[in-house]
Amino acid sequence: MIPLQDILPRRKPPVMTWLIILINALVFFHELHLTPYQREIFFQTWGFIPARFFSSTATLLVTEPFYQKYLTLITHLFIHGSWFHIIGNMWTLWIFGDNVEDRLGPFRFLVFYLVCGILASLFHGYVYPNSTIPVVGASGAISAVMGAYFVMYPFARIVVLFPLLFIPLIFEVPAFLFLIYWFFIQFYSGLFSLVVPGGVGGIAWFAHVGGFVSGMVLHKVFCRKGCRFYPDEYTVFGSLFGIDKD
Repeated sequence: MIPLQDILPRRKPPVMTWLIILINALVFFHELHLTPYQREIFFQTWGFIPARFFSSTATLLVTEPFYQKYLTLITHLFIHGSWFHIIGNMWTLWIFGDNVEDRLGPFRFLVFYLVCGILASLFHGYVYPNSTIPVVGASGAISAVMGAYFVMYPFARIVVLFPLLFIPLIFEVPAFLFLIYWFFIQFYSGLFSLVVPGGVGGIAWFAHVGGFVSGMVLHKVFCRKGCRFYPDEYTVFGSLFGIDKD
């Protein structure tokens, strides 16, 4: 199932979501002007490489400043490897990010996004401690946004595309069903990649898993006023969870 949009109005313009998308786009257009060799060096320099953090025998870019490896925890979140990579990530962020930002507020949303993106990559590094392959992309941070959305708006409706042979089916599903489906694909694909290395190649599945879980757990830390519902949401969510708006 491919998400097309959610049916959940936002209260305020998602300025931070727009800004994150803009920065990703600018970085990607910079990459397009690099030669293949320059692009490879760019990924090696600013991508997240697990062995930099988890391997005591790694000798990667030994001439780099000592702080550079820590900067890659953030910089890798704004680098993408292809048009398909960036469009898929930014489209997903556009669908789920605006409503999460609505609850958290722009600055808290940014901090949440970066912190969970870092945790997602570190979880990937923990699973693959000796990997020297650069991890690039916003997927871990966006997975955290999806994890927060799962807890905040479980009964929102997601419009999805399901290609059945050559027939595109478009229909709505509750957010919790779509996100559970999505999470288990990431989880079992990650397990499969451990059993058959390279069998589901090129994707940091465990960054997705770590990001989703960190978003579910940590979104409360970044919520404004205890992440209370908006007044018009009490009739839907408050009654289900026994929440009193007073």
